[in-house]
Amino acid sequence: MPLSHIEKIGNYWALSGETIAKVSSTDPIRGLTKEEAATRLAKHGYNSITTSENTQPLLILLRQFTSPFILLLGVSTILSFFFKEWLDGFAILMVMILNTAIGFWMEYQAHRSMEALKKMSVVQARVIRDGEMMEIKSELLVPGDLLFAESGEMVTADARIINANQLQVDESTLTGESFPVDKGHNLLPEKIPLSGRSNMLYKGTFITKGNCFAIVVNTGMKTELGKLAGIVQQAEQVATPLEKKVRILSKKLIWITLGLIVAIFTGSIFYGTPVTTVLKIAIALSVAAIPEGLPVVTTLALSFGMLRMARHNVIVKKLSAVETLGGTNVICTDKTGTLTQNKIEVSLIQAGSLSARVRINVAGTSMHWMENNSIPGTAAYAHLCRISALCNTASYQLNGNEASASGDPLEIALLKMIHASGMKPVQYQQQFSKTDEIPFSSETRVMATLHKSKEQDPFYYIAAKGAVEDILKYCSSVLDENGKSHLGEKQKEEWKAIATKHAQSGFRMLAFAYRETSKQEPSFMHNLTLAGIIGFSDPPRAGVTEAIKECKNAGIRVIMITGDHPETAKNIALQLGIATPGEDVMLGSSMKPYNQLTASDRAQWLRTSVFARVSPEQKQHLVSVLQDEKMIVAMTGDGVNDAPALKKADIGIAMGLRGTQVAREAADMVLKDDAFTAIVSAIRQGRIIFENIRKFVIFLLSCNLSELLVIAICALFNLPFQLFPLQILFINFITDSMPALALGVSNSGGSIMQRKPYPPETLIIDRKRWTAIFVYSFVITATTLGAVATSHLILHYNDKWNNLVYNNILFYTLIFSQLFQVLNMTFKRDIPFHKTDVFRNPAIWYSIGGCIGLSLAAYWIMPVKRILGITAISQGDWCIILLYSILTVAIIRIIKKMKITI
Repeated sequence: MPLSHIEKIGNYWALSGETIAKVSSTDPIRGLTKEEAATRLAKHGYNSITTSENTQPLLILLRQFTSPFILLLGVSTILSFFFKEWLDGFAILMVMILNTAIGFWMEYQAHRSMEALKKMSVVQARVIRDGEMMEIKSELLVPGDLLFAESGEMVTADARIINANQLQVDESTLTGESFPVDKGHNLLPEKIPLSGRSNMLYKGTFITKGNCFAIVVNTGMKTELGKLAGIVQQAEQVATPLEKKVRILSKKLIWITLGLIVAIFTGSIFYGTPVTTVLKIAIALSVAAIPEGLPVVTTLALSFGMLRMARHNVIVKKLSAVETLGGTNVICTDKTGTLTQNKIEVSLIQAGSLSARVRINVAGTSMHWMENNSIPGTAAYAHLCRISALCNTASYQLNGNEASASGDPLEIALLKMIHASGMKPVQYQQQFSKTDEIPFSSETRVMATLHKSKEQDPFYYIAAKGAVEDILKYCSSVLDENGKSHLGEKQKEEWKAIATKHAQSGFRMLAFAYRETSKQEPSFMHNLTLAGIIGFSDPPRAGVTEAIKECKNAGIRVIMITGDHPETAKNIALQLGIATPGEDVMLGSSMKPYNQLTASDRAQWLRTSVFARVSPEQKQHLVSVLQDEKMIVAMTGDGVNDAPALKKADIGIAMGLRGTQVAREAADMVLKDDAFTAIVSAIRQGRIIFENIRKFVIFLLSCNLSELLVIAICALFNLPFQLFPLQILFINFITDSMPALALGVSNSGGSIMQRKPYPPETLIIDRKRWTAIFVYSFVITATTLGAVATSHLILHYNDKWNNLVYNNILFYTLIFSQLFQVLNMTFKRDIPFHKTDVFRNPAIWYSIGGCIGLSLAAYWIMPVKRILGITAISQGDWCIILLYSILTVAIIRIIKKMKITI
């Protein structure tokens, strides 16, 4: 039966694994060859889902013509042509095209930024090709590939299971079933619903337990997930909270603008101004008054912030997360790998009554015993090494001075210990073949394996490791220097006390147990013999102590949540400054369910900084308690069961190195290096972005309002040097683009982390900043009109009233005053002007220089000069323009120093 025929039938669950392997020409042990995989990739295409996202350049360009700004310009153009104002009509059309081009460029760059971020987080898949297991990009999977998947990973293609071990899969994305389903490789009837196909894996689902080998049968759009994607239209993207705030702000501005336009319209009619002129001024003013580029500039600022974070090893998946980061006031963080180096080494061994600290020298295959160097010769130590090698899914190979390792760091540390003892893990594995396994889970905190001896028959060896208190539940004896002895409840408490004592010194403790039997048992976790306990050390990461101190200065609380022993957690928390010496650690066993919490319980939770032996469900409950207090919570996680807490938190943070695909999928951001310092860096960037957005919003509004005030005063007092509609559009084009973008990339200095987080309901523009906007606008208006008055009184008092010269002075003073107003967009009064973040931002000076250059080009280029109505300006008038433009900055700086406004 050819493979194409199977694809047509599609009843893979009704075919045996052998049949699937045969018809797909796949070796069930060695997999496909690399050459065959390449051929199939060319035939079937990439294993990716095609979405309907409108990111094509043409669609982005068409969207620019739906903005109110472009529509208003279009109306103005039509009216100009209707009244035969050809020059105005073509000029406004040119401005419309230029603004459309700028909007297109900014949005296109934002989409490209998002695509770049997506490429930074590529889903990997493990396959066997040419008999070797390798990791490839999931999009390179082809039908017939021999796929390996285990707990914590996302299924990356539809596949038929041929071998499974304790396998459970979360298929809620396809079936809606809340609980994971058990999976196997047995044959199933042809007519069975998708939810009952227990021998199939489907793309987009998650493995929650166990592992398996499976043969890929469908990829890309031919998968069940791909079929759904082809039928269901992609949901419309929800506006971020910041975008909603911008929309609210825009509505307020519309009403302010309409009020002023009505006043201007009424005053102009009163003075007998032609209706056509008044109508064009009103339309141009409505365009100039509304910061139409604000949503696009905001999106670009957020995207720029996301790429800046990516350079600091932080991948932010959602724009809304960038904004939320700035308001974070609680970080719930894991310990291992985030606060610590995750370079775990065996540092203490307790075998019977003998205890010793050790230092591993893997390269020299030696172990330095600081006490009790007789331990290596005991039977207990021999069993510790055997259990460490057999009850282990990691790999570690040492070739000369070069080492390669993969898997859990703790298990790698055990393999290093065996190497340092003069043995190799493979020697133990060659003696015993694994026949059964109980994978580690956060609920049981125990891993166990069943092995059959290759040298003795019948002989089986059970190896188990896990948390001390949990392993002891399965033990009935202990192995010491005198042989086996009974392990009663009293002795178990003594061993727990020993583990607690070591944990208080900062060691993470694991217990190791075994049992030898002559028969294979389906349930083998009973009557185990305790071989001993091993202590692991994991020193804090460099810079974490300083980062936590920075968090405290910023009003951000850090809470440690770990599955480790409470004393181990407390020791690290004290070292890092998370906990105080007299503070208690809260155990998961003492945490009530969320719906049973009393006010006293909640208060205790809120006071606690270290939580140990906590289950994933309890993590979620802690997040709920914190959020009930109106806190913005960031939560780190790396495991499958962390996904609910990551989704529940305001900011879910997954680990990029040791995190499972499930955790990464549920999170809002991913730490590429798993470092806590990266979280603090991301929060700093989030705060900077919010402040930058606030800066350019204040800048845009103060500039646009000053334009309205100038035009309103000229119209209401019937002054003869009124600005022309084209001049208003030109000013708007010059001052609303490059300076606002330059403000969006400011660094905001080092003091950004020395204030408390803003409450989530904080508006972009509050009452205080509205006051500042009006003050800034009145200053710009006063200096602009003052320049005209000064020119008239000093230079042209005895001359004939030259309206065009005064118009040009008004025009250029308004442009330069608005450009120099950028330098006032700093919220710091206590540092010199030349040391502010805005003054030191090169982009600010580039934007000012570029805009001044465009303004002067309009003076020298004759066609543009004619269109804008620009005449010759004397050197004296240029000096007045420059003086009053600089005076704008000086007056506002004085106001800031006097603390009249921000």
